[in-house]
Amino acid sequence: MADKEFKRDMNYIPDRITKDARVPEHGPVNGELWPVEPGRYRLIAAAACPWANRTLIVRKLLGLEDVISVGMPGPTHDERSWTFDLDPGGRDPVLGIERLQEAYFRRIPNYPRGITVPAIVDIPTGQVVTNDFPWITHDFFFEWSDYHKSDAPNLWPADVREEMEEVMERIFHGVNNGVYRCGFAGSQAAYNEAYDLLWETMDWLEKRLTDRRYLMGDAITEADVRLFTTLVRFDAVYHGHFKCNRNKLTEMPALWAYARDLYQTPGFGETVDFEQIKQHYYIVHTMINPTQIVPKGPDPEVWLTPHGRG
Repeated sequence: MADKEFKRDMNYIPDRITKDARVPEHGPVNGELWPVEPGRYRLIAAAACPWANRTLIVRKLLGLEDVISVGMPGPTHDERSWTFDLDPGGRDPVLGIERLQEAYFRRIPNYPRGITVPAIVDIPTGQVVTNDFPWITHDFFFEWSDYHKSDAPNLWPADVREEMEEVMERIFHGVNNGVYRCGFAGSQAAYNEAYDLLWETMDWLEKRLTDRRYLMGDAITEADVRLFTTLVRFDAVYHGHFKCNRNKLTEMPALWAYARDLYQTPGFGETVDFEQIKQHYYIVHTMINPTQIVPKGPDPEVWLTPHGRG
């Protein structure tokens, strides 16, 4: 293993929101169980963040907008916390807080880890419930099913779940987190290792998507959501800012068509804000971009060109 590699802290607040606070069928129970209650919780999800973007997409795909409200911090933050600078007075209109940090501290005083999005906050107490992003979207599907819209997609089909878990695991290590391992590598060896894994995985995905519309076949699943949020940021940020520059997404025929197919699907493209995405990475990461200059391109209109995958 290369020295000085970027290692993501995956220790999140492990609470889960489940039907009647039941023990869930899938996944760990290492924290408290909270009951599903429409209107009780607020999802805090910055448009700039790919991990938060997942939750915004799944919330829309399942039709949960009326039962789980959403608060959206601005694209930039300091070392303390995401802030609600896009809202009037700089405060979230429901929680009344200026910084997401306040909700964390109400739950765990002097919370020692990063103040991350997405996070779900209990509105009555103003306390954060969980920031464990892989399980947030999982539980939106399994635990909030009584409130899904009638034509909600089956994001976790039982017949391909085992393979889908393997696909998502490979995508996480090689692509979702892989671009960060490139961008935040602390040595040439660590960067080279991350770069090679990224492009090995991207080539595998290109081949996989050459003869199928979506990752698991003919229907959108959670796996597609997880891959999309990295792909949509690739040319605008990761290609240059994170030095993932073997080629652009637009130069990979199957992946580029696939990404546009998803972008043009209701629930996906409207959650993407390219200006906020660029502002976040190029302004916040001063150790990579000390001038904080935000690039003007690429033109987002290319995402609306025909994809030919119908």
